[in-house]
Amino acid sequence: MKTPLQIATAAFLGTALLAGCATGGGYYGQTGGYGQGGYGAPPSEPSQQQGMSRTGKGALIGAAIGAAAGLLSGDNAVERRQRALVGAGVGGLAGAAIGNYQDRQERALRERMQGTGVGVVRQGDNITLNMPSNITFDFDSAALKPQFFPVLDNVANTLSEYNQTVVEVAGHTDSVGTDAYNQQLSERRAQAVANYLMSRGLMRDRFIIVGAGESRPIASNDTEAGRAQNRRVEITLVPVRAG
Repeated sequence: MKTPLQIATAAFLGTALLAGCATGGGYYGQTGGYGQGGYGAPPSEPSQQQGMSRTGKGALIGAAIGAAAGLLSGDNAVERRQRALVGAGVGGLAGAAIGNYQDRQERALRERMQGTGVGVVRQGDNITLNMPSNITFDFDSAALKPQFFPVLDNVANTLSEYNQTVVEVAGHTDSVGTDAYNQQLSERRAQAVANYLMSRGLMRDRFIIVGAGESRPIASNDTEAGRAQNRRVEITLVPVRAG
């Protein structure tokens, strides 16, 4: 039987966890709101004064998730895409072939992304490309910078060569500005990257497009350096599994 102290401690931890989770943005369905898209806010914007509710807690949530790189869409969405690709004639991978396939793709991506500012992270059988917004988009914009097109062309060429993957494109912002605006901007930026890749001949059925807004920080939003890291688009490549 638990002691009164153990019961009180468990209740406190549960309440703290729920409060922390409540600060994160959702994925789709939020609209409107003034903001600077995860970059800045007008002088009257309260986001800088919200303390732990938007920045400290957000960083803690991100740390609890891990590096926050990787899939946001969940297993069901990936499985649906995998089944669609197998049905479209894209062969699935099994056993040791999965790791070998991703090893080769990872090497190709590291070579082609060298010096571009795009980070390549391997987590198990998944590969994530981290694209900071400062090299992809202008301030408060979802229009891709033309100078970034050659980099995305290299990504598209690699994904075409290694076509046995599901491609999740996820947008992220920092915590400055309204939740609704950041959510909307993260979705628009993810869609812009996905649209460009699909325009290079990649199958639409491979893509999952999500916006995380400010809910998945990888650094503290208390500093400009941390906020810059949180403003990003991530592309995660998941092998299509047989069976």
